[in-house]
Amino acid sequence: MTLPSERSFRAGLVQLRSGRSVAPNMEMAEALIRRAAGGGAVYVQTPENTAIMELETDRLLSELEVEEKAAPLKRLQALAKELGIWLHVGSLGMKLSSGKVANRSYLIAPDGEIVARYDKLHMFDVDLAGGESYRESRTFHPGATAVLADLPWGRLGMSICYDLRFPALYRALATGGADVIAVPAAFTRQTGEAHWHVLLRARAIEAGAYVLAACQGGLHENGRSTYGHSMIVSPWGEVLAEAGEDA
Repeated sequence: MTLPSERSFRAGLVQLRSGRSVAPNMEMAEALIRRAAGGGAVYVQTPENTAIMELETDRLLSELEVEEKAAPLKRLQALAKELGIWLHVGSLGMKLSSGKVANRSYLIAPDGEIVARYDKLHMFDVDLAGGESYRESRTFHPGATAVLADLPWGRLGMSICYDLRFPALYRALATGGADVIAVPAAFTRQTGEAHWHVLLRARAIEAGAYVLAACQGGLHENGRSTYGHSMIVSPWGEVLAEAGEDA
């Protein structure tokens, strides 16, 4: 399966190593988004946790705001408008009235307007070998709805990171007409080494869609290691582009 030539487009994936402070993360994200757009990308995707990677709930909450006041989101909207691109922000943390946080992905149009929002459905509550443990549900409130959005070149299905392990979501996106599926992520190094490639290829093949997955990569300031290997996969399961682990 290939998109007809009139529906083809150049996509750019931004691979970050976000730290515990918003300002330097946003500086790096903006520089790489500009670099992608300068290379001809008209759709640019950033990874999960674009603005901050923080495991301590209190410190995370002190850095975040509600959506209406979120400075990183406003900055990225202005950047999309300036560059005239579709900017897919893999996720930003947004404070909710419940006291928890939404892990929310945004699709921003070239005019700077938000055309789609998606809250991560599946919480990463796991214990890994070596004592590595995560409980996203302590801090984050899960979403409740699958989201599709129309790009000029086809229909986009939205997902985030741990969602990748739940094929029913991708079946729903495919049934809804997704030509392209986004999987912005912050996959741990341990799980990435085991499953990142095979899961992305499987989701592309079973959905009959292109998969675009920007991932965090490297050793982060908070001590977490993420896998990198941001990747574009064809509906045939062929890896069309891939970054390194620490790039």
